[in-house]
Amino acid sequence: MAYQLYRNTTLGNSLQESLDELIQTQQITPQLALQVLLQFDKAINAALASRVRNRVNFRGSLNTYRFCDNVWTFVLNDVEFREVTELVKVDKVKIVACDGKSESLQNHNRTEPENENENQLQVSSSRTSAGPDPLSD
Repeated sequence: MAYQLYRNTTLGNSLQESLDELIQTQQITPQLALQVLLQFDKAINAALASRVRNRVNFRGSLNTYRFCDNVWTFVLNDVEFREVTELVKVDKVKIVACDGKSESLQNHNRTEPENENENQLQVSSSRTSAGPDPLSD
């Protein structure tokens, strides 16, 4: 089974809202909607593992960290993200890192990881003036 981290992205939320609407209008069954979400999980994990090659450097102050069930969670304050020509500053960022080498992901993505320490990251950030804090648990 693939990680479900990306269901909470804009794309994942839009998919879930569309599926909910189709269920309410009885155009699809809840079981079919679940199958679609599982396929989305596999596809987004595979696409990010094989197609994304951009690198971003970041620096910030570590607020909290946690390691539970093979998942690292870091919360950083006053973070600067640097790409080649671009600099973005955010007040707070939450990074969730899962093992990119898990057995289920290897079966769906590729046979061997390119890098022994390869991880998949989901990063969400907030600026203090941008409404409610998405980092609150």
